[in-house]
Amino acid sequence: MALRWNITISSSTAASLVFPQVFFPSENPRTAIIASLATYGVGYIARPIGAFVLGHWGDTHGRKNVLILCMFLMGISTLLVGLLPTYSQVGILAPILLVVLRLIQGFAVAGEISGASSMVLEHAPIGRRGFFASFTLQGVQAGQILAAAVFLPLAHFMPDDAFNSWGWRVPFLLSFVVIVAGWIIRREVEETPAFQKEEARQSVPRSPVIEAIQTSWPDMIRVICMALMNTIPVVATVFGAAYAVQAAYGIGFPKDVYLWIPVMGNILACVIIPMVGNLSDKIGRRLPIIVGALGSGLLAFGYLYAISIHSVPLAILMSLLMWGVVYQGYNATFPSFYPELFPTRTRVSSMAISQNIGTTITALLPALFATVAPPGSTNVPMMVGSIAFAITCIAAAAAFSARETFRVRMEDLGKPDAVPLDPQTYEHLRAEALANR
Repeated sequence: MALRWNITISSSTAASLVFPQVFFPSENPRTAIIASLATYGVGYIARPIGAFVLGHWGDTHGRKNVLILCMFLMGISTLLVGLLPTYSQVGILAPILLVVLRLIQGFAVAGEISGASSMVLEHAPIGRRGFFASFTLQGVQAGQILAAAVFLPLAHFMPDDAFNSWGWRVPFLLSFVVIVAGWIIRREVEETPAFQKEEARQSVPRSPVIEAIQTSWPDMIRVICMALMNTIPVVATVFGAAYAVQAAYGIGFPKDVYLWIPVMGNILACVIIPMVGNLSDKIGRRLPIIVGALGSGLLAFGYLYAISIHSVPLAILMSLLMWGVVYQGYNATFPSFYPELFPTRTRVSSMAISQNIGTTITALLPALFATVAPPGSTNVPMMVGSIAFAITCIAAAAAFSARETFRVRMEDLGKPDAVPLDPQTYEHLRAEALANR
């Protein structure tokens, strides 16, 4: 997981810091920024399509196979981004090629998180599912740190002309290493016991997507709404980067200084995520998600305000609180909560489709933010923060309406009328799982 998200965060960082100059040169800085952030969002447009295709593949051919397929699609398309010609070299063909590769990336990512979450969940014992599933998202944060670790020295030590010419390409070209490492790791992973049982009973569905929509649509709608929480990382790393760094906004954070903000937030997140995952095994999934949604939505105001007053220390503090701590209530919990809402037969399809519809909606936000709060706006934190908070309220309401799943046995997951284990039995099984770790 860390390997794939190392690639993704490189795309979002470059979209904010470099792409406006390299692929969308314009006499109007506002136009260049909006076009660049919209291109970042284009990758998400392919996600629902990828979710249907790759979700079907994961439920009919296994979690391991879909993860390997996603890895190769994502790695190769990202490598090619690093080889693209610029607008000054080939004109309009440059942004067209960038859009095509972003579409392929989005298609591949659609099956990654649902396949990985399902695989980890189905391997984990009851009482520890939240803890183990949270590591898929800890990998996300670690990957973001690795990507920034490449961008930081390049942005700091290289002249702007050299960085915009070839320095930004380095993280994308390193995806070749990601492909090789990912293949070595994933080929050794065994298929999950839950999927193997489905195969042994010859009960793998022929059309898991259709079955998922027919039987699980209420929970799929809930996941769509909860997945809107992707708004917070969009505010933190995409729009926040453009707001802080792009000269048109007049803030003027140096690129290397700004990049430290998400790095430190992600370092803290790596510590917090397994703690929250473990907590969700004790108190349930819904409460951490609700608190994480509402809390991080409120803190978005403070984060953007800190940037607006040119305060690097305050921006760092607000980032640590918003993204590094509070947001992890949601981020650490959804990898277990989402797949627990669906049965094994259609788990990957149900989660992939619903989650990627939600994240696709949020991918349009950077361009929306730049449109409603363009360079020259006088109250960017209030305008952008209000939109972000309203969206996190929707996510919190969806979590509140969902049933609790942490004490439901694997074979009963996805059944709306499933009876959870009584607390004493659950704690006994959890104690056994902890003793055998």
